[in-house]
Amino acid sequence: MIYPLLPLFLTTVLGAGAFVIGLIEGIAEMTASVFKIISGYLTDRSGRRRPYVVWGYTLSSMARPVIGLVRLWPLVLVIRFVDRIGKGVRTSPRDALIADVTDLRFRGWAYGFHRAMDHAGAIAGPLVAVLLLKGFDVSLRTVFLLSALPAAVVVLVVMIFVKERKPVRANRDDAASESGEKESSTPQTPDRGTEQGSLKDFRLFMFAVVIFTLGNSTDAFLLLRLNHAGVDETGVALLWSGFHVVKMFSTLLGGRISDRVGRKPMVITGWIYYAAIYLLFAFLETRGMLITTFLLYGLYFGLTEPVERAWVASLVPQRLRGRAFGYYNGAVGIASLPASLIFGLIWQKWGYEYAFVTGGLFALLGCVLISGVKEERRAGV
Repeated sequence: MIYPLLPLFLTTVLGAGAFVIGLIEGIAEMTASVFKIISGYLTDRSGRRRPYVVWGYTLSSMARPVIGLVRLWPLVLVIRFVDRIGKGVRTSPRDALIADVTDLRFRGWAYGFHRAMDHAGAIAGPLVAVLLLKGFDVSLRTVFLLSALPAAVVVLVVMIFVKERKPVRANRDDAASESGEKESSTPQTPDRGTEQGSLKDFRLFMFAVVIFTLGNSTDAFLLLRLNHAGVDETGVALLWSGFHVVKMFSTLLGGRISDRVGRKPMVITGWIYYAAIYLLFAFLETRGMLITTFLLYGLYFGLTEPVERAWVASLVPQRLRGRAFGYYNGAVGIASLPASLIFGLIWQKWGYEYAFVTGGLFALLGCVLISGVKEERRAGV
């Protein structure tokens, strides 16, 4: 509800510039990343997922509406810091919980469904914001304050419906089951040679992800580019909803397709597609073409979001899954800080064209690196 309006609030109400947006979003994501690593370790250590999920959603839901009260951009930074702590606490345990309770044959679909529902919420939020801004003529500050209402609903839903389906320590290692073995309830001793090879691939995978992420700055810059092209606050909010419609359907389909064709070709295709979108944002001038490109950008998430998570789950044994998701989610967020800072600095010093081209080049370099990661065999192959 508030994310697409945040860069506009910072620039038009609080007088911040592109560098400040990059600083706030970069620090926010780095904060989330550190806590993703910590929560990933703790969830494996304790054998529990639910408490981290519940408290993470609660903290974020309490922090976001307070943005409507601030008068200085440094206070927005503080609030985003608290919000992202909540994000970090819940993300790795939640991703591990999804893998724990999902048959490996449908793991891509499961992550796709999760991301699709997340995007469905991102569709409704901006539409409500537009209704408030135009239908009831409220201010941006009031929209932020009213976001407390859906936030309270989120907390109640998580507390009531999120359950610990089964103890983590009771599950057997199933990294090897990606090779087509049937699930079994009998604990098995992991093959150390296979495990070491898998962890080597995981490390290469992580390195490639970090390189790609250095070119994957906050989407707030794309919204700012649209605003500079003549899209007003209402238009940005509507586009954000349309963007998430594309993301919702693409993530749902992308995860399922990856269960059939594999993770590696999907991720490489997605990263190349991302580079193409950024290059278009660098050189397109007309508002209509930029709007179309922004909506098409949503397809990238279907090619990568659920697929990367399913790939992570298959590269490590189950007993290390929480930590693996912690490292994955953490590395992505930590790399987001320099990514957003670099992008913002390049934009302010040389212009948005150079910033978007730089992002595209990092994405292509990531493609080269991830091509060396071995693709797991799919069930039934």
